[in-house]
Parts: sequence; structure tokens; C-alpha cells
Amino acid sequence: MSSETDVKPADTSLAVQLGRLQLANPVMVASGTFGYAREMAGFVDLARLGAILPKTITQQPRPGNPPPRTIETTGGMLNSIGLDNDGIEAFLEHQLPYLASLGPAVVVSIAGRTQDEFVHMAARLDGLPGIAALELNLSCPNVSGGVDFGTDTRMCEAVVAGCRGACGLPILAKLTPNVADIRPLAQAAEAGGADALSLINTCLGMAVNWRRQRPILGNILGGLSGPAIKPIALRIVYQVAEVVRIPLVGIGGIASIDDVMEFLVAGATAVQIGTANFYHPTVSTRIVDALPQALAELAAGSVAEVVGTIRRSRA
Repeated sequence: MSSETDVKPADTSLAVQLGRLQLANPVMVASGTFGYAREMAGFVDLARLGAILPKTITQQPRPGNPPPRTIETTGGMLNSIGLDNDGIEAFLEHQLPYLASLGPAVVVSIAGRTQDEFVHMAARLDGLPGIAALELNLSCPNVSGGVDFGTDTRMCEAVVAGCRGACGLPILAKLTPNVADIRPLAQAAEAGGADALSLINTCLGMAVNWRRQRPILGNILGGLSGPAIKPIALRIVYQVAEVVRIPLVGIGGIASIDDVMEFLVAGATAVQIGTANFYHPTVSTRIVDALPQALAELAAGSVAEVVGTIRRSRA
């Protein structure tokens, strides 16, 4: 951190580096929670975001899972959307031109049923104007086989390496918490050539209507997000930061500047805001506004100065 104890908020730098991807600030909006940004344009000054991650796209259109698809839970939300999207070609024709006009980095989230699909999509997107990076969704719990690549170290490394070989864009690998130990998967993604890791995707959960004796979600199981999973996400960021050298993006229950600072101190270089977008659409820009003061409180002149500075002892 800066040797100065009186760092002024106006003097702080918010720019961060995720491998080869440079962002104006560390506040990103998570895939699946911001649509294709058009829906949020009336609420948020989109140009002020560090990056926008539109909803995950697949090779072919997907109808998604049967309804109900979402339900509010204590401290969070369960969803089983099932990667509902119009496919990669419709995205390129109808969504990317608008996203590319907004200013922030556009990180395109992709998901494939096979390694070949991941690689084919990465190659298709390589070099296209307006795309700053790819996020490989290796961890969606709401589709058949959605977490296979994020639970097997060999498959994880292979799909990341395949995309790395087919595409020159920076690659973020989004991993699942639904494993006994995420650290070997993080190391596998790093070995495959990922520029950064996104931690974490949703936690597998369920909701039941006991009076009807039925599950509430149409897909029975869904992904839990929101404040309830923040302690899990913080733990995983802290653990993974100890075993990899590439930057981490913290995701899970982030809704305030305090949440962001906790993830930075625990080892994340940037964050993604997800569920909070649904109930506080302006949360991302309010956090950007609050970040300089929070950095100054730690006498830090930049975001990088606080990343991973957690002290192991409470004393």
C-alpha cells in the first residue's frame, strides 16, 4: 500500500488488470443478471462499468428449463433458467453491435455441450470487434452436463486449452463451488491457459412446497445466488488465491462497497455483481462511486494495493 496515510479518494486509481484484459475499474456485472444490457440502460450509466457480461450464449438456440424458473429464498434466489438464449449467430447479429457501442469491456460468456462446441464458439468469436474477452461457463448447474467441465480436472484443462489455442482473446474460466475442493480445478484452468478465474457460480439448491409435496422449480434443482452464498465465495477466493498465480474475479452475494472490499482483501482483483442487480439496478455504479473512499481508508492509491492483503491472524 501507499506509504502515505492521507491518500485522497480523488488520487486513487481504479484500473485493474486481469491477465491481458485491462478494465477501467473492477466492477463487472455478472452474466445472466444483466440481460443484454438494453434492459438496464434506463437505470444504469452503463459507460461507467468496468465490464459487461451478457447472458451466456450457446452454439444453437436453447429454450431453457420449464417454469417456474426462479424463486426467492432466505438470503438469496434460486434459478433454473437453463441457459435460455437465441444462439451465437443471433447474438452476433442482434446483441453485440449494441453492447460494443456502450464503452465498457464486453466479456462474452459461452457454454458448450462438448469441448468441440466450446472451441468452435471461441474460434467464431476470435477477433470480432467489440469483444474484449471470453468467459467460459464451465459451471452452470441448471443444464444436463453443465458442470462436467468444472468438476473434472482433465476436462477442465482440456477445454480451456482448446479455447486458448483457437482464440487470441483473454479467457476467464468460471468455476463451480459444487465440488469437494475447487483448488485442483482452479489449477487445471490455469494450466490450460486461462487469464483469470471467475469464482463462483451458483450453489446447487432446491425449494419444496411441502403442502403439495412437490418441488417448486420446474427443473427441481436450481442455482442459489445472493447474500446466502457470499461466505462460500469468499472462502473459495481466499483458498484459490493461495494456489494460483492468475487473477481472480469474486462473485457471490455482492451488494455493497463493503462486500467488494472483502473480496479484494481476500484475493480477488475484480468482482461481478449478480443477484443484487434485480433488486437494486443501480448498485454497480453506486459501488464504483464508493470505491475511491474505501481505498483511501486503507491508505491505498490503487485497487492492486489491497488485493490479497488479508491478515491470517485477527490480532
